[in-house]
Amino acid sequence: MPVGDLVEWMEEHGAPHFTWYVKRLSGNDTLANGSHQAGPYIPRDFLFAVFPALNRREIKNPDVWFDLYIDSNADARQVRAIWYNNRFHDTSAARGRDETRVTGFGGGASALLDPESTGALTVFAFRKVAEGETADCHVWVCRHETEEDLVEDRVGPVEPGKYLIWPPAQQGLFAFLNPPPVRATCWLTDDEIPLEWLRKFPSGADIIRRAVELRPDDGLDPDRRLMRRRECEFEIFRSVEQAIEMPHITAGFETIDDFISRAQTILQRRKARSGHSLELHAKAIFVEERLAEGTHFAHQPESEPGKRPDFLFPSAAAYHDHSFPAERLRMLAVKTTCRDRWRQILNEADRIPAKHLLTLQEGVSEAQFREMTHGGVQLVIPSGLIEKYPKTVQPHLQTLESFIGDVRLLPVGS
Repeated sequence: MPVGDLVEWMEEHGAPHFTWYVKRLSGNDTLANGSHQAGPYIPRDFLFAVFPALNRREIKNPDVWFDLYIDSNADARQVRAIWYNNRFHDTSAARGRDETRVTGFGGGASALLDPESTGALTVFAFRKVAEGETADCHVWVCRHETEEDLVEDRVGPVEPGKYLIWPPAQQGLFAFLNPPPVRATCWLTDDEIPLEWLRKFPSGADIIRRAVELRPDDGLDPDRRLMRRRECEFEIFRSVEQAIEMPHITAGFETIDDFISRAQTILQRRKARSGHSLELHAKAIFVEERLAEGTHFAHQPESEPGKRPDFLFPSAAAYHDHSFPAERLRMLAVKTTCRDRWRQILNEADRIPAKHLLTLQEGVSEAQFREMTHGGVQLVIPSGLIEKYPKTVQPHLQTLESFIGDVRLLPVGS
């Protein structure tokens, strides 16, 4: 299908009587990990809102069958939403199940369970129906980066391990600015936000410096430090976003164009943050791990004309010194997701055939991994995410801590 089909699909299924649940499929969602309970994770409270008949605690394991159409792949079937609520019925079990799942997708023939869909941005558009009726769901599994960009232009960035509901709570585009009911540790109150941040939105580096202050985590390894700071940084970002944008929102808009312009400003700012956040966190951790910029690594150097890898080790000078042995050079690319984007790094540093790639994507299929390996890509994965990859792939992944240990041993001179 051409990209235009997705544009038309979003227009049709972006009407007010639809609610979107948007996420990136993880290895636990698809069959990539060989899980016996594969199927996209959808939060219980969301399914209860869409299917009120599912929220019946007095019945053991209540279920609802509904029509699901995977429009991106011309697939239609009835699937089953079930609440496993054994915890409230089986008193002999110390801890029973209390979770919802959606089953009946038909195995690997479904684009939702296909291991090759791991990492794909996916939209579930649930139709709002009258009381007593059962909602149906239309799904679009993005097939390439262009489609993902089109969706994120509409809803904002969607990172691995996260999901969003759009429009949020059916309250309009800006409802996502509201703070969580209970303040998270890194959420800044209005009086904690520097005045200069309110006058001009802080840079990503400024926010990350604040995240480091709130989450120094000196005793944690680089992998756990990275993941905790990413969570903290996003909370800081959202709190500043609310402080700046809520006055404009509550004041209202004179025209629809004004509303759309403000919405686009917010969404583009979120995309810019998502695109550079991981890279800046990695740089901060390198410095904390006693890797000196300019001596042990270079950030965004020019390797060849028009080519700028995220990081070179030990330095740009060593890379351009052809007497410096190529086997002592390393390159690290940083991409939050890598399903399609990993190919972009293959030509970023010609002297280095093996490309290291730090990503937060929650799994790849075995076929995807073989293709990456054949292309000379070594995945660097925070340790807490490794279990989301197929068991056959896990031994071949490198943690961030291990990568830092390797580059620390590189000689800095020829």
